[in-house]
Amino acid sequence: MLRLFRGSLIVTSQLGFISAAQVPCSATVSVKRLLTGVILCSQFLCQNTRVTMATATHSKALTSPYPNSKQERLKLKPEQVSWQTKWEEYNPPDFTADKVLAGPVWADPDDKKNAEQYKKIKWNKLDGKVNRQTYEKCKTYEVSKIDGRPSNPIGRTGLKGRGELGKWGPNHAADPIVTRWKRDAKGTIEQGKSGKKVLQFIAIQRKDNQEWAIPGGMVDAGEKVSVALKREFGEEAMNTLEATPQEKKKIKKAVDALFKVGHEVYRGYVDDPRNTDNSWMETIAVNFHDVEGASVGKFKLNAGDDAAGVKWMDISSEIKLYASHQHFIEEVTKRHEAHW
Repeated sequence: MLRLFRGSLIVTSQLGFISAAQVPCSATVSVKRLLTGVILCSQFLCQNTRVTMATATHSKALTSPYPNSKQERLKLKPEQVSWQTKWEEYNPPDFTADKVLAGPVWADPDDKKNAEQYKKIKWNKLDGKVNRQTYEKCKTYEVSKIDGRPSNPIGRTGLKGRGELGKWGPNHAADPIVTRWKRDAKGTIEQGKSGKKVLQFIAIQRKDNQEWAIPGGMVDAGEKVSVALKREFGEEAMNTLEATPQEKKKIKKAVDALFKVGHEVYRGYVDDPRNTDNSWMETIAVNFHDVEGASVGKFKLNAGDDAAGVKWMDISSEIKLYASHQHFIEEVTKRHEAHW
């Protein structure tokens, strides 16, 4: 945002104050040049700040039947996914799981059963403790003028409603990618077929579909992402919920030390099988690397209630993971110049 205040050009953004320059109000040419530079700079930042899937299309979000149900999606051709493709007859099934319609604390009000409460939702902004802003850099999602529902920013999915997701619009998750170098019995780092060092990451096996995934989960309303990252990792990979007080103390110390420094590898939309036209998953994926394997690497992994299994998984292009997780893992290997 640009503001001219008492002869000063103030340049701000959603992240806060960027810079300020004392510019005389009469210096029209200088102001125009500065404005042009700022606009070009902001456009570059929006396009190049981090890995993005803004140009992606749906794949797993077209999964049919919908997970944990018999609900079939309307079949779409690749060219029919984009909202830019005109399709006046498009009218997919409307499905929201019973557990969501039951109204648990983590779910939004239904737009039909609780219409008045639904109308109070504030889209594309912080709504009380609920963050309804998209993680996609410099973007907002549209809200239909016809049914008042938010529209999936990537495009059609062949299904309306919320499915198993609690929130209308973006449902925010946090994915901690904990890695270490794979070592042999002598402690030497192993190399892959590419000649590069092999990374391992802590993977959990989901109970609902048996697929391997990053041990992440939903960010609670009002919760900081940094807190959610540690909580989800502790609950799913270390099973802190069932650990003894003494074990919890040791695990917490190791996790706190490792999670002091993390590298964000992705922020934005997730191609998830639970997505619908009106509800979708977004995440922040952060890599925490245990360089010497002396932090969480020395603890025995123990799957939590939400996981069927947990293990250190070798990273390569051959691994198959849930949703967009393989994409996140590939970005981690690029950062560490590791085998893929």
